[in-house]
Amino acid sequence: MKDPEILSAFGQPAAPRQAAPLLVFDACEAGVVLRAVLFVQTVLAVALMYPASGPADWLERLALLTSGALPATLLWLLAGCGLKLRLVRWPWHWQVFAGIALGALAGLLACLLVSGLGAAPAPWLASASTGALLAAGLVAGLQWRARGRTLAATAARLAQLQARIRPHFLFNTLNTAIALVREDPAKAEAVLEDLSELFRHVLAEGEQDSTVGQEIELARRYLEIAQARFGERLRVEWSLDQRANAARLPPLILQPLVENAVKHGVEPSSAGAQLRVRTRLRDRTAVLQVSNTVPTGQGGAGHGIGLANVRERLRLLHDLQGSFRTALVGDVYEVRIEVPMPSGSTP
Repeated sequence: MKDPEILSAFGQPAAPRQAAPLLVFDACEAGVVLRAVLFVQTVLAVALMYPASGPADWLERLALLTSGALPATLLWLLAGCGLKLRLVRWPWHWQVFAGIALGALAGLLACLLVSGLGAAPAPWLASASTGALLAAGLVAGLQWRARGRTLAATAARLAQLQARIRPHFLFNTLNTAIALVREDPAKAEAVLEDLSELFRHVLAEGEQDSTVGQEIELARRYLEIAQARFGERLRVEWSLDQRANAARLPPLILQPLVENAVKHGVEPSSAGAQLRVRTRLRDRTAVLQVSNTVPTGQGGAGHGIGLANVRERLRLLHDLQGSFRTALVGDVYEVRIEVPMPSGSTP
């Protein structure tokens, strides 16, 4: 055994860790770029309805301003992304000031581009003020998003402590180990070691992100405990692509899915269930699938709180680049997660 001291995770409290720095001005994600461009274009389109004499005049004015506003918006986003590592060290109010200042410069750039197309006179002050105001709106949205991600991660950690490590799960696991002590002491020790590792991951102050490989290992620990309890009723099949292991995931996101599969597939059925965990790499996307057979007439469905939690945490980490889908086809229930591979990783 790698850790001969069973349940050693409870021996000493973990040392407190400093909170991760809050990056307010994070403009590197595709979803942020898309929303920023749509926001700026929508504001310009509405504002130009006032001076326009008709639809044709409105379209002409919008095309003219877009020729300056679109490049300026993209350069504002590019500057924010390029300064990401520097800005994260600053207090949040200085990050906000930097975003607004860059917005004013972007407004001046847009004015320069539009004036070069023959629009005169050039409204420099109005353009800088408009750029600063639009940037303030975008930075406010990014700030709410960053703070929401931090709060959601904290809430998810508490939800895992309260809902995922339930008392009956602990008691059932200990009872399984007690039943194995006489007939198979080594197996009983392995069950307690897996339980210790699960508690170590859940109770420790973990990092903000995990990986597919780490989540697979944690799910494997949980299923080994469940296997000792249910025996042949739980039939697990692994189909793993090691190339997908580096993809980022929120911590403790796969274990609730396999726990749901055991709860709704194995527990209600005297014949048990077939559970399959599969990972694969498709282009630059890591695909995870957790499927299980479900018995007929198993009663009402659950509340879906765990799945909603997984979906929300995945959205906060990967935004539009992440995907979470569920489906019930015949007697097989499947959860499918798709996340992008990190830049620089080799397929």
